[in-house]
Amino acid sequence: MTMDINDVLRRLQPYFERIPSVERPKGHVPFKEKFGWTVAILLLYFLLVNVPVFGLDPHSIDIFAQYRAFFAGATGSILALGIGPIVTASIVLQLLVGAGIINLDLTNPDDQATYQDFQRFLVFVMIALEAFPQVAGGLLRPNLDIANALGVPPSLISLLIFLQLFIGGVLIVYMDEVVSKWGIGSGVSLFILASISQAMVIGLFNWFNPRGGMPPGVFPRLFWIFQHYPISYLLSANGLITLFIDGGILALITTLIIILLVVFAEGTRVEIPLAHHLVRGARGRYPIKLIYASVLPMIFVRALQALIVTFGFVLYRNGIKILGDYVVTPGGSVVPISGLMYLLSPIRSPYDWVPSLLKDPNRNFLAPYFANTPDWLIYTHLLVDATILIVGGVLFAIFWVETSGMDAKTVASQIAKSGLQIPGFRKSPQVLEKILSRYIPKVTVLGGAIIGLLTLIANMLGTVGKVSGTGLLLAVSIAYQYYEDLTREQLTEMHPMLRKFLGEE
Repeated sequence: MTMDINDVLRRLQPYFERIPSVERPKGHVPFKEKFGWTVAILLLYFLLVNVPVFGLDPHSIDIFAQYRAFFAGATGSILALGIGPIVTASIVLQLLVGAGIINLDLTNPDDQATYQDFQRFLVFVMIALEAFPQVAGGLLRPNLDIANALGVPPSLISLLIFLQLFIGGVLIVYMDEVVSKWGIGSGVSLFILASISQAMVIGLFNWFNPRGGMPPGVFPRLFWIFQHYPISYLLSANGLITLFIDGGILALITTLIIILLVVFAEGTRVEIPLAHHLVRGARGRYPIKLIYASVLPMIFVRALQALIVTFGFVLYRNGIKILGDYVVTPGGSVVPISGLMYLLSPIRSPYDWVPSLLKDPNRNFLAPYFANTPDWLIYTHLLVDATILIVGGVLFAIFWVETSGMDAKTVASQIAKSGLQIPGFRKSPQVLEKILSRYIPKVTVLGGAIIGLLTLIANMLGTVGKVSGTGLLLAVSIAYQYYEDLTREQLTEMHPMLRKFLGEE
């Protein structure tokens, strides 16, 4: 089976190669040019997320609305799919590789090219698979007024909606390639950071509330509270709840603490000393970070939750309500309110797990749906989400390390091939693997659990801009990585010989 699929991929390679791609630079790209490409793509991204889909009914349902922050998409725009297809294709490909269904030698240039071209093809397939069901299933509905004004059938408007989403997905793919090959870092990371940062800035300063009342931004909201409530009330127990939870002070404090904790965790590492066996004085270190698998496990966990909750909604729309009931919010997102799907849905703020806040109609517009929900079920929902985040974080961290070449055996082989060894130990991949095995498995499990716990705490207490714990951890981790990338780029620009050492030339 393995050989058959690999053979099929190689036979299809000439067709995969015909898919247009961004050409790699033939030489070193100066730092200023890389920075310019990165900024240009970032500006283009912000422009495109504000281009609405023509012909889309404003009352359409966005089943992934609650996950838009870390999927780097914008509801109702041509970039509504965001990086979802890229992430999904990557997960599917990693599963195929991890299961041994695809067994290509990625150290072989031909197999590596086959793998990359197939991945690009798979991304285009995922763009169609994520856009078409939403249009065909009636979630993204055509605007009948526009159809009547143009004198065309609604089905034609639906086709235009699909084409716009597909074009937006394709643009994201090529924008990612431009940044990855000509810019700094990766486009996927850049778009996630931009999307979450924008949501946080809006969450801090947005003063406009179309329904009137308390503004959505933290600082305008606090100003509004101090205008409408006397100091004597704000110093009472209920007043402190209004100030800290409704006013967003708790979310602001939580956001700042999580940022500091993630930066601390990113900087915590075990460094294995290395030396070149042929070049005297050539020494280096292999860092094993506390968060070894990065924040990627949380993307996988939340993506899996999103797919499960979405599957339940599809069944619900078709009259199968055994898994739970749903309600559509004014913003077009779907929220499970009962049954198994309610228990499996993610916690996002104190309004989801504190019974008095969940059932208060003055604070939560979903309160009428939970008026008769027993408190033990609400706490069970919290316990289930905590288990999913922590256990799922550990399992997906192990899976990612094993399938992405970050395990002790693969790392030891790569270090040995580069001519490096640990000083004082015999030059052997087996010796390297034994030493790395003391750290990598333990750090993988511990890092996955820590990321899951930090995500849980951020979700329980709330975050600025409602970016969710996953989105906040992603943004901080990516920002830290960009800081390291910028430092390395400036260093290699000042010392050209380092580029050869790092394999950039």
